[in-house]
Amino acid sequence: EISTDDPETAFCTLANREELNPEEGSIHHCLYQFTRNETLTETNKLLCDVCTQRHCGPKNNIKSEKKYVYTNAKKQMLISLAPPILTLHLKRFQHAGFNLRKVNRHIKFPEVIDLAPFCTAKCKNVAEGNTKVLYSLYGVVEHSGTMRSGHYTAYVKMRAMNNHLSDLVLRGQSQALETEPVKGQWFHISDTHVQPVSVSKVLSSQAYLLFYERLL
Repeated sequence: EISTDDPETAFCTLANREELNPEEGSIHHCLYQFTRNETLTETNKLLCDVCTQRHCGPKNNIKSEKKYVYTNAKKQMLISLAPPILTLHLKRFQHAGFNLRKVNRHIKFPEVIDLAPFCTAKCKNVAEGNTKVLYSLYGVVEHSGTMRSGHYTAYVKMRAMNNHLSDLVLRGQSQALETEPVKGQWFHISDTHVQPVSVSKVLSSQAYLLFYERLL
C-alpha cells in the first residue's frame, strides 16, 4: 500500500516511542525492534515511479528504455488497525551454520501491554485523542524440548465474558474499559492435566505464543 501522507507525520505514532527505553530481552524490546525506522540505501534503494517518469518521460516509454530511477528511502512497519485479539509469535530458533538451534532465553512480557508506541498516529479504530491502546494477557503457549522433539503446554486465564470484546470483534466498535488486567484464575494445561497457578508462574514461563485481548 502506497502512502501519500504528509512526510512530517508519516512516521508518527500514537505515543512517543522514544520515551520507551525498552529493556533488552523483553517483549517491548522485540516490538520496538520490529517497528524501528529503517533507511534504505545502496542495493536496498526504492524504485521511485515519480523520479523515473521525471527522467524518462511517460510510463509507456519506461519499459522500452529500461531506465529506472532508484532513490534512498525510509521504511517503518507500524500497526494501522488495532486488533481485538493480539497474538504475538516469538521466534524461538536461530541458525547455527546449516542447523537450527532452539532459543531458550526467557523473554519478559507484562499482564497489560500498551501498543500505542507501535501504532500509526492515524490508527483506524482508535478514538481521536487516545494515546493508549491497552491489551490484557489471557493465554500463553510454551514449548519444552528441542527443535527435533518436545511438548507444548498452555497457560489460560478463566475469566468472565467480555461484552466489550464481543462488540469489538463483531462490529469493530471500541469503548473505554478498565485499564487493569482482566480478573480471573490462571490454569496450566498439559494434555489432560489441568492445574491452577499464580500469575507469577505464568509471567516466568518461556513464552512461544502470547495472546492478549483489547481493553482500551
